[in-house]
Amino acid sequence: MASRRTWNKAWLGLIGWVLVAFLPATTAVFVETGAWYASLNRPAWTPPSWVFGPVWAILYLLMGVAAWRVWMKRGFGDRAARLALALFLVHLVFNAAWTLLFFGAHLLTAAAVEIVSLWLMIVALVALFWRIDRVAGYLLIPYLLWVSYAVTLSVGFAVMNPG
Repeated sequence: MASRRTWNKAWLGLIGWVLVAFLPATTAVFVETGAWYASLNRPAWTPPSWVFGPVWAILYLLMGVAAWRVWMKRGFGDRAARLALALFLVHLVFNAAWTLLFFGAHLLTAAAVEIVSLWLMIVALVALFWRIDRVAGYLLIPYLLWVSYAVTLSVGFAVMNPG
């Protein structure tokens, strides 16, 4: 019976962490990208708009699995895991804030500064997760690479669309 409880905890935890990781995606409900975004000057390396949805869906899934692995390995009872998971939750706020700054408030420079902060948090997350569970650290690498690319896009948009 205990193994069934452990199994249920594992699956419920996985679902929970993946849902938590997808929370920043809900900011899309509060912004409209339409005409304003279409009017912006874009860096030459901007991908087509349809790319963002599938890429972010995969990244949020990987992030949720990574957090779940850290939680399963050490839970909240371990100081290092508590720190890593707390940073994970805080970084999700920053992830969501970029969308609100860029698409919601049209503050391109603020969004560019904010995404650099997000990138630094992701670097720290990779290191913290890696120390607890190497697979969890690896799972965050695509996210780090994508946000590295997104930093160049965000800065590019800010430079090409002053004021």
